[in-house]
Parts: sequence; structure tokens; C-alpha cells
Amino acid sequence: MYCIKSPAQFEELIKKSRFIGVIVPCASENAALQELKQLYSLHPNATHIAFAYRIKTPEGLVCRFHDAGEPTGTAGKPIYQHLEGKQLINVLVAVIRYFGGVKLGAGGLTRAYGNTARQVIEVAEMVEYVEFATLELNLDYKQIPQLEYQLKKLDGQIIKQDFSAQVKVLISLPAAHLRILQELFS
Repeated sequence: MYCIKSPAQFEELIKKSRFIGVIVPCASENAALQELKQLYSLHPNATHIAFAYRIKTPEGLVCRFHDAGEPTGTAGKPIYQHLEGKQLINVLVAVIRYFGGVKLGAGGLTRAYGNTARQVIEVAEMVEYVEFATLELNLDYKQIPQLEYQLKKLDGQIIKQDFSAQVKVLISLPAAHLRILQELFS
């Protein structure tokens, strides 16, 4: 599975209609809905804003797509198929359309929305998805330098520290490295 590093945009004209593809990383379904709300406010005169997203949650994958008033299956589904085909997660792709006066027909719409989604995905920088896990440890003060060294090696970070008789730390790191850290500090 893959995700994207940062938002990207792609624009093209198809038979006088303006299609703007936008791709945005989203960690939750709520974040995707907030991004959509922002797109609606940025493009109040757009004829259609079709979208699709795939979000990984603890309960599984949340997948949604919407045709935004276009004929059923001609906008949201072609966008979603490109997300699925590239195995992208935690991402929203929206295609904003400003109608140019020439009707494209169902096949033309499907190609236009699908191609715009494909192009914006190609423009975005994709990276392999890494699942993170959290770990809570109680350590002696003298163990903190070793922990910081290990976290640097394992791409982890300290989220929270509580200093008392011992140091209580909450750590985030790639799930694949969790066992290594547990063995070192257990």
C-alpha cells in the first residue's frame, strides 16, 4: 500500500470544460470531509466536484466515492478505481469540473474524470505506507540517551514524557520495529 507525501494538483481542458484534479493526504475520514468542505469554498462556481477517498482505520478500510450530480458511475467510480489500482490509502482525490458548454456523454465523462484522477496521482509523490504503533515505557533516567539513539535509528519519536521517580514515555514508531524496542527496554 502507498500514500502521498503532500497535496498536488493537475488541470486540463476537455472540450471547453475545465477539469481540476486535486490529491490530498488524509489521516481520517473527518480530515477528508474537511478537505472537501474547503474545496467547495474555494470553488463555489464549479459545476461538479466529484471525489473518492480510501482511509485506513483500526476497523478496516473506509472507501467512498461521489458523482456530484454527474450521471451515475461516470465520475466518482472512475476516480476511485485509480486509487484502488495504485493501492493508495489515506488519500482524497477530487476532480472539480467547470462546464464549458459541450456535453461529453457518459463515456466522455468517465474518461475525463478517470484521466484527470490518473494524472493528478502521477503528479503526486507516492511513498510506501508505514503503519505506526505506540508504546509506553517506564525507564530510568540513565536509559533515556539509549532510547533516543534507538528511536533515531528506527524512525521513531517520543510523543509524551512524564518525569518522576522514573521517566514515563509514550513513543510512536513503525510497527515493524516495535518488537526491537520492546526487547531492548523490557
